[in-house]
Amino acid sequence: MDTFELPATARDGLATTPFGLYVHVPFCATRCGYCDFNTYTSEELGPGANRAEYAGTAIAELRRAAATLGPDLPTVETVFVGGGTPTLLPAGDLAAVLAEIRRLFPVADDVEVTTEANPETVHPQYLTSLREAGFTRISLGMQSAAEHVLAVLDRRHTPGRAVEAAHEARAAGFEHVNLDLIYGTPGETDADWAASLDAVLAAPVDHVSAYALIVEEGTRLARRIRRGELPMPDDDVLADRYEQADATLRKAGFEWYEVSNWATSDAARCRHNELYWANANWWGVGPGAHSHVGGLRWWNVKHPAAYADRLGSGESPAQDSELLDDADRALETIMLGLRLREGLPLPALSDLGRERAARAVEQGLLEPIPHDQGRAVLTDRGRLLADAVIRDLTD
Repeated sequence: MDTFELPATARDGLATTPFGLYVHVPFCATRCGYCDFNTYTSEELGPGANRAEYAGTAIAELRRAAATLGPDLPTVETVFVGGGTPTLLPAGDLAAVLAEIRRLFPVADDVEVTTEANPETVHPQYLTSLREAGFTRISLGMQSAAEHVLAVLDRRHTPGRAVEAAHEARAAGFEHVNLDLIYGTPGETDADWAASLDAVLAAPVDHVSAYALIVEEGTRLARRIRRGELPMPDDDVLADRYEQADATLRKAGFEWYEVSNWATSDAARCRHNELYWANANWWGVGPGAHSHVGGLRWWNVKHPAAYADRLGSGESPAQDSELLDDADRALETIMLGLRLREGLPLPALSDLGRERAARAVEQGLLEPIPHDQGRAVLTDRGRLLADAVIRDLTD
């Protein structure tokens, strides 16, 4: 589309609804075998998608965002730079993007600014430069402490590098440090997973994300499993790994606040992700990035060259959009809210949903709910079956 405007209905509450910015960096040095994100290696990009020019292209979309959302711009409460591998860009490029955000938008005094990073792409001076630019939080892709597990995942860093990078980030002054883990990789043993958790707890982190390995169609991992080179992850093993992670992290002072995320305190939670789970407002910058403002959802063209071409010619990079109706928004509120430790207010459920919630309490999937009030909150067992519980309450 050549023009992009917010409908009047989407502007309702724009100034008072929490707002964040997501900046997608679509570049990777190599493609991990399990990944189906919108990312590209240099060999896959072809002409018209120059990494050296990417910061300027992203800034061009930020300027469009400010023009579209104005004149009464929302205050930016969170910024999240994700990928891909954002730290393949020079630290100065990421700093320039953040500086332009501050120039264009009102920014909260306590703004949370996160970047994702692969451990092998950062070093002390790089991290210091990011911290001086205003980044407050870093999320490092560790995945595992077992070398053979990293090899199956096609990760390039050595087993100890993620922990080293976490120490370097703390030394650089980062207030919050997260390590990402993946469990259930073919060939991972109980001892491997225990060693990964121990390694995380030996690092100076206040947040841990742990995700079950999902075999996505079209990935190298899926092809290897289809050919019989690797076994499919076992659901029972995945459940055991999750319970082991939760018990280990709790013992070390971490509490879950979303099904796959643990933090040492409320301040250590990822506020940007909480903004997503609360179905608030965010603008996604970059190829393939998704946005949501006041019930309007849109997404950009996926290829970096097409994205750059559109912005270069003064066009919107948005590929398509949809305006959610009240039923859609209510459904998303339930689907997202049930994944959170605080749970979901019962009035958000339909009459049938409340009946099913009562049944889920009897089944030990939801915490006991006081008569005619309360919230639907997953039990420990309910978290293992979160997707099924959500489907049952929303069907």
